[in-house]
Amino acid sequence: MAAPLNMEQSALSLELLPTDPLLLILSFLDYRDLISCCYLSRRLNQLSSHDPLWKRHCKKYWLISDEEKSRQSQSWKAIFISTYHDLGRYIRYYATLKKAWDDLEKYLGQRCPRMIGSLKESVQEEDLDAVEAQIGCKLPDDYRCSFRIHNGQKLVVPGLMGSMALSNHYRSEDLLDIDTAAGGFQQRLGLKQCLPLTFCIHTGLSQYMALESVEGRNKYEIFYQCPDQMTRNPSAIDMFITGTSYLEWFTSYVNKVVTGGYPIIRDQIFRYVHDKECVATTGDITVSVSTSFLPELSSVHPPHYFFTYRIRIEMSKDALPEKACQLDSRYWRITNAEGDVEEVQGPGVVGEFPIISPGRVYEYTSCTKFSTTSGYMEGYYTFHCLYYKDKFFNVTIPRFHMVCPTFKVSTARMVSRDAETNHNEHAVDEDEDSTDTDEYEDRRRVFDIPAPSGCCPRHT
Repeated sequence: MAAPLNMEQSALSLELLPTDPLLLILSFLDYRDLISCCYLSRRLNQLSSHDPLWKRHCKKYWLISDEEKSRQSQSWKAIFISTYHDLGRYIRYYATLKKAWDDLEKYLGQRCPRMIGSLKESVQEEDLDAVEAQIGCKLPDDYRCSFRIHNGQKLVVPGLMGSMALSNHYRSEDLLDIDTAAGGFQQRLGLKQCLPLTFCIHTGLSQYMALESVEGRNKYEIFYQCPDQMTRNPSAIDMFITGTSYLEWFTSYVNKVVTGGYPIIRDQIFRYVHDKECVATTGDITVSVSTSFLPELSSVHPPHYFFTYRIRIEMSKDALPEKACQLDSRYWRITNAEGDVEEVQGPGVVGEFPIISPGRVYEYTSCTKFSTTSGYMEGYYTFHCLYYKDKFFNVTIPRFHMVCPTFKVSTARMVSRDAETNHNEHAVDEDEDSTDTDEYEDRRRVFDIPAPSGCCPRHT
């Protein structure tokens, strides 16, 4: 009868494995565990320093290529350790942000090369520490990490964070460098402990990041400020939320750009969003629509939410020459979130009567405003044939939806609301008593836009 198996004697020590299978096991370890192995035994110390093991970590965490490694004339392990000493606190974020920056530079280098020239070189840890001491707040690590790659951009036009052009209104946002951002750090009520991330030199518009959870904001939340126009309290500032963290905010924007979600127009990034289903084809003519919310022209109190839309009208290049036609008029059916419907009909679009022929594209931009946080538009264009002038036909405009981003109302809004009640009620009574015609209502909705908007064509 065989002797019982002695489990203690049969236990296999990891370091007694042959070299190849042991290296294979070590290749699955994270960098922390690989370093820990250095302290277990002389053999594991030797094997855990095997250079190919560290190549994976250099590529995963620091995005170091073989070409960069060859230029540094160091082992993979030495490169990992030296990079960790410099950027180790950002190891959770660095690869994601570095890839976003690399993708953005590559994409813009091919389509907007002059924008690349506006990017500023990285800053060092001591520069970021000095800013924290200056403003008296800690900067989030993902924000600091991004500035270790690029220190924002110079104050130039166009801005890296997108443009918008509409009639006499123009916005282009720069990504602020760390010193300019620190200079705009806010301590006043309504924007207490908020750091600007972007700035538009035309409108003064900024996106801010909350460095503390105060005044109803979450820590590191990113937003456009929106002053409450129904109170005299300057600290009553509502917020249109654009991000929950710097990492999410920046990488989601870059992804929109490099995947073509935001179009490049006249060497600028335009923040129009196109729903792939928002396309309609009638015969040889295709109409597609993209939209954008304009926070600088919108308000939570009173509620008016301003949107711009860009329409592309294209005739198939395979269409017969006699299919050439000219746009005569447009019809819109506009529905807000409460189901209220408005119909608009008129000649041309934006004062023009474009001719569409095979292969030709016509694009234009217009705008609308809702008293509700969402709504949609649909309609049709009426064309006449150039070869058969008595022949008219309609071309469908697909239904497109516009939705206001998430917003938060000011925690200070109610403080002075009671004092303003009588004044506001009196103002409303005056409006209602002046006229109740549809024509007046349309004019009022167009022109009561906060500065510096000017007026814009509507529903064209």
